[in-house]
Amino acid sequence: MQGAGAEIPGISPDLARAIIAETGLDMSRFPTAAHLVSRAGLCPSARQSGPRTRAGKKGQGDTWLRGSLGQAATGAARTQTFLGERYWRIARRRGKAKAQVAVARSILVIIWHLLADPAARFTDLGHGYYQARTDTDRRIKNHIRQIEALLGHPITITSKAA
Repeated sequence: MQGAGAEIPGISPDLARAIIAETGLDMSRFPTAAHLVSRAGLCPSARQSGPRTRAGKKGQGDTWLRGSLGQAATGAARTQTFLGERYWRIARRRGKAKAQVAVARSILVIIWHLLADPAARFTDLGHGYYQARTDTDRRIKNHIRQIEALLGHPITITSKAA
């Protein structure tokens, strides 16, 4: 994790040491990333009774680990990276607290993958990841390609005359 801490946005060397102190380096204890997320108490929860759904209570878990990941999420929010963009996308519609927990969970999943496979490296998807995936022109081209695949021959789209 020496190099991995420097790779993940929002994680300083001291924060990386604190996270390793809480999780350990042996990820064989956690079969999946979800198990580690659950141990940290960052799993989303919902309380439902009949048709009503209410927000769940704060999960029990490792409070020191959750606090360190919260600091990392706050640090990542100030960067021009995928995690920073994820934070602000969620914060706009759900609030900063939920965005912090969501990014903290994402960071913990990244950490699990890096520690579980020593050959793995973190590659940031970039600040414009969501914009590129929701770009209207790109979506139109993808739909045209799918229609052509279904029909088996090329199609042409013409603009409507005004």
